Amino acid sequence: MAITVYLSGEIHTGWREEIKTGAAENGLDIVFTSAVTDHAASDAAGDHLGPEAEPFWRDHKSAKVNAIRTGTLIDGCDLAVVRFGEKYKQWNAAFDAGRCAALGKPYVTLHGEDIIHALKEVDAAALAWATTTGQVVEILKYVTRP
Repeated sequence: MAITVYLSGEIHTGWREEIKTGAAENGLDIVFTSAVTDHAASDAAGDHLGPEAEPFWRDHKSAKVNAIRTGTLIDGCDLAVVRFGEKYKQWNAAFDAGRCAALGKPYVTLHGEDIIHALKEVDAAALAWATTTGQVVEILKYVTRP
């Protein structure tokens, strides 16, 4: 069974590649999509619309351009994996999880035990909580099995 999986969240580690590699090694028929993971490119997504004197307005325009991509990809996915990393707060990941919940899109959260309390509402709406990319791959193996 072919599915589309949206990979949301933390961009500073190789978790996306670990999941993609695990899926490929297991012969899973999955199309992976994601937000732009190049931080500078994401921050500059709206720059072509004209310069801004205030950083708020630059961020505002880029957030809206980024939302075209993320919204379209989340709307079209079958499942999302939402990763919360250790170093930075991924407010965008929490927003993506909320979008999934509002749309009734199944999602899996991926994070360490140290932020369970902070993510209790996000985890409560998730259909699974994983602490490793290997656990995510096992979920993908199960949900795509014939």
